[in-house]
Amino acid sequence: MARWGKVDYEQIKRLQFQIEKLERIDTDKLAREVAKELAARLLRKVIRRTPVGQYPEGSGMVGGTLRRGWTADSEEEALYSTVFGGSSGLTQYLDSMPIKKVGKEYQVEISNPVFYGPMVEFGHGKVNGGWVDGQFMLTISEQELEKEAPRIIERKIEERLREVFKT
Repeated sequence: MARWGKVDYEQIKRLQFQIEKLERIDTDKLAREVAKELAARLLRKVIRRTPVGQYPEGSGMVGGTLRRGWTADSEEEALYSTVFGGSSGLTQYLDSMPIKKVGKEYQVEISNPVFYGPMVEFGHGKVNGGWVDGQFMLTISEQELEKEAPRIIERKIEERLREVFKT
């Protein structure tokens, strides 16, 4: 006759309880948290990469409008805001950012309302001829984040699983 060994029923009950906890994880909430974290990382990257115009003293022009535009709702807000997208401004902006669920995807829209943003991003022709190369601050930031995203998502899921399976 085969021998089965010892069974610790307390461990089996604990595993059953943990599996029940796992089933109660709010995947919608988790996906929204991940989307918000990815959006925050993208914004930090693009803000840091966005160039600030340098103007002669006394010209009355102030640089940084395009950079401030990443957390502004309008071009006027970007123009007259004194916040440079610092951590408190960014946190406040992210808290108000809507996350849409479209099918199985969660979407966050990152935009800049400053009218000349696309010209700085992709480049533009000069009035007198020639070409100004684009800075690709959003494009490069998106490409970097795309490479980092799987690791970030995996870490968030592991954190949630550790909460469920902690002993």
